[in-house]
Amino acid sequence: MLKVTRSAVIDAPVEQVWAVLRDFNSHDAWHPAVAKSHIENGEAADQVGCVRNFELRDGAKVREQLLALSDQDFISTYCILDATVPLRRYVATVTLKRVTDGNRTFWHWQSTFETPPGREREFMDMVGRGVYEAGFEGLRRYLRQGPRAAIAPRPTAGEMSGQAVILKAFGGVDQLAYENVAVPAPGPGEVRIRQHAVGVNFIDIYVRRGDYRMVTPPAPIGMEAAGTVIDVGPNVHRFLPGDAVAYAYGVPGAYATLRTLPAEQVVPVPAGMEPETAAAVLFKGMTAEYLLHRVHQLRAGETILVHAAAGGVGLLLCQWARHIGATVIGTVSSEEKARIAREHGCDRPLVTRDYRFTEEVKALTGGRGVDVVFDGIGHAAAAENYEALAVTGHWVSYGQATGAVPAIDPARQAAKSLRISRPVLFHYTGDVRRLNEMAKHVFEMVERGILRVATRHRMPLNAAAGAHRAMEERQTIGAVVLAA
Repeated sequence: MLKVTRSAVIDAPVEQVWAVLRDFNSHDAWHPAVAKSHIENGEAADQVGCVRNFELRDGAKVREQLLALSDQDFISTYCILDATVPLRRYVATVTLKRVTDGNRTFWHWQSTFETPPGREREFMDMVGRGVYEAGFEGLRRYLRQGPRAAIAPRPTAGEMSGQAVILKAFGGVDQLAYENVAVPAPGPGEVRIRQHAVGVNFIDIYVRRGDYRMVTPPAPIGMEAAGTVIDVGPNVHRFLPGDAVAYAYGVPGAYATLRTLPAEQVVPVPAGMEPETAAAVLFKGMTAEYLLHRVHQLRAGETILVHAAAGGVGLLLCQWARHIGATVIGTVSSEEKARIAREHGCDRPLVTRDYRFTEEVKALTGGRGVDVVFDGIGHAAAAENYEALAVTGHWVSYGQATGAVPAIDPARQAAKSLRISRPVLFHYTGDVRRLNEMAKHVFEMVERGILRVATRHRMPLNAAAGAHRAMEERQTIGAVVLAA
C-alpha cells in the first residue's frame, strides 16, 4: 500500500477554506486538473455517502464517494469507487488546522492506494504533484480572485434533512424538542444556509412563552444565525455557495442546522470573522446600533442608564455609548456582573436584584437624573425608570423580560416632558438598504475593536432549553450561542 502526503499553508481563515472544500462538488471551480463535475442522483454536495462523478482535463474519468465530513474538526474523507486510471483502494483525507494568527490555514492532504507493479513512482508523482500541489495553488488562486469571479451558481439540490429545535406549544422550556426536519431547496430570491452558530436572544423566550405570537406551534423558533451558503434560488445574484453569511430575521426558525430564507434578509460576514462571533453580535449589535443612532441619537456628554448592563445587548450598549462619549450607569444582578460591565464601558454599575436604583442614580447625577434609560426589563423597572429620568428625558423601552410596561398616564409624562419610545428592531431592518447599513456598521465596530463580543456561554443546539433557562434565571453574562 502506497502513501502520499502533502501539506501547505493557505492565506485565508480556516472557515473560508473549509467553506470551499466541504463542498464535494466544488473542484471544477478551483482545481486546475478538473474539467467538470456533478453529484449523482441529485444529492447534496455535503451529504455523507454522495458520489461525485468528474472528468479530468486529460480526459480521465473518476467516481468518488464522500465517506466522512466533520464541520467541527474540518476533516473530510473520500474514496475512489471506479476510475479510468489504475488507482485501486484509494482513500484520501483532507484536514484543515487553524494557524495561530487566525488568518491562515494549514492544509494536510494524504491518501493511500495501490497501483500496478512498476508504476508506483508514476502515480505517486501524479497524485502528489498533479492533484495535491496543483490543488493547493488552484485554491490559493481561487481565493485571491474571490468566489464570485471563479464560480457560477450551481443548480440547487432538492429537499435536505436537518435538525431543528421545535416549539411544541407555548409555555416553559419543556415545550422545546430537538427533531429531524425537512429543509426545502431555495426558491426564487432565497438562499439555503448550513448554519454553524445560532444566537440566543430574549425575544426567543418571549416567543416560546407566547408573549409574542410570532409562530403557531409546532414550529421552529430563533431569530439569528451565521453559517455558509449551500445553494441559491433563481434571481439571487448577491450570494454564491460558500459565502459566509449571517442574519437577524424577523421570522422565527434559526434554531436549526439548515435553513432556507429570503436572500435579502441575509448579510455577508467579513472575511476572518468567526461564525460564533457573527451569531453573537449581529442581532444584539444591530439593536445597540439602532437604539443609539436611530431611536435616540446619543451625544457626547449625555448620561444614560442601561438595564441588564452585563447582558448581550447591555455590554454592547455600554461599549458603544462610552465610545460616543456618554457617561454610562448600568444595573446588574451580581458583583461579578458589575465587574464585567465595568470592563466593557459601564462607568458605574449598580448591583440590584429587585430593580431599586433611583436613589443611587440621583446621587450619581447630582439629583438631576439620566438623559436616557435603555430598558429591556419592562414591568419590574417601570416605576423606578420614571423617577430616575431627568426632565425632558427619553425612556427607550426595547424589551420586556419581566413583562410589558404598564400604560403611562399622559399627565405624568407631561410632568417631566418625557419622550417614551417602544421600538422594534425588525421595523428598522425591514428595509434592505438600512439592514445592510446597520449590519456593516456593527461588523466594522467589532473589527475596529470598539465592540468586544463576550461569548461565555456556548452550548450545542439540542441544549436550547438549558440556554433559555439560564437566561431567564439571570445566570448568563454577554451572548449565548448554540453550536449547530
